[in-house]
Amino acid sequence: MSFAFDLRVYWEDTDAGGIVFYANYLKFFERARTEWLRHLGIGQHALREQTGGMFVVLDTQVRYLKPAVLDDMLCVTAQLHERGRASLVIHQQAARRETDGSLTPLCEGHIRIGWVNAHALKPARIPPSLLERLS
Repeated sequence: MSFAFDLRVYWEDTDAGGIVFYANYLKFFERARTEWLRHLGIGQHALREQTGGMFVVLDTQVRYLKPAVLDDMLCVTAQLHERGRASLVIHQQAARRETDGSLTPLCEGHIRIGWVNAHALKPARIPPSLLERLS
């Protein structure tokens, strides 16, 4: 199952050359993951309060294909790629929505997120009920 989230590129997302600053794709990916969880009925603040745990980014692998520029409309996706007991790998892509409705891939990545105890920030197992909802 792939989740898609649309966003527009603003001035604050670009560098002096008018193209999206490379690190901002990670912010776009974060927003899409958050909205994916929200779409599944999982609010991260409530999740932390109810379980005492939270997700943190452990590793990112990002490949840049083409630049996004000011005012581009992007479609950012999140798709569960691997599911473990303590971590998940999410495949993500940012693509430009062209005027004809097609998508031009701009950036893709694999983001590993891990579950930690929110207070001690130590690795823990993802609650089984949460893993079920993510399937």
